[in-house]
Amino acid sequence: MADQDQRRTVSAWRPRVPGVVEVFHAHYTEYAYPMHVHDAWTLLIVDDGAVRYDLDRHEHGTPHDTVSLLPPHVPHNGSPATPDGFRKRVLYLDASRLGDDLIGAAVDAPDLRDPVLRQRVGQLHSALALPGDELEAESRLTLIGERLHTHLRPRGKAGPVRRGDPVLARRLRELLDERVVQGVGLADAAALVRAHPAHLVRAFSGAYGIAPHQYLMSRRVDRARRLLLAGRAPADVAAATGFYDQAHLTRHFKRLVGVTPGRYRTSGGPR
Repeated sequence: MADQDQRRTVSAWRPRVPGVVEVFHAHYTEYAYPMHVHDAWTLLIVDDGAVRYDLDRHEHGTPHDTVSLLPPHVPHNGSPATPDGFRKRVLYLDASRLGDDLIGAAVDAPDLRDPVLRQRVGQLHSALALPGDELEAESRLTLIGERLHTHLRPRGKAGPVRRGDPVLARRLRELLDERVVQGVGLADAAALVRAHPAHLVRAFSGAYGIAPHQYLMSRRVDRARRLLLAGRAPADVAAATGFYDQAHLTRHFKRLVGVTPGRYRTSGGPR
């Protein structure tokens, strides 16, 4: 049993992002799933190796460049398709992201060859692994959901093309400016400005050339710079500017400024 456990590595958590029931990362070398069902949608990418599985009595596989979407309530199994097993990342999504009306289309074509979708799912996993980046995760998940709907929606029923909306973008910018410290979730922002979340993200990004979460983090880092130069400690600055903790501040501060908050604080003026 110990040897078997050593050949299985798993990590699971529930993030603070609406619609995500669970995040599950696993590395299996020999383990095979028996037939089972989930009550949530399974969005799966495989980083190493490959998985073979049966869904609705049809065999499928997960090459490295695909995204697999397994619908709820439909039995499936899974086993390694390569000698060294597989390493996968999974999101379990509730019906608020994908409705039961899409189950049939997902059963017919669960493996999606879409490099853009594959990249976005990977970026979403990176955001979900970092507490404090929930707005980024929610924005990325919204665009992923929109792309999944495009894959699953019957041909001839595509929605209307949405154009740029500078007025909507400005309203969201004003909302973010008002809530730099406390922040705002994408669903709440969409409700406040009365827009679909995906359209809201696209309108903002198109108008300003930056995603809403990037704009918010930039504003927070600007505030942090002023407080650090005033002599405040990085831990206090993190709490005062809306970051999850000091590590969260450090990650974004270094990305935008090039140095850590501590080094910035002690750098001094011209000599």
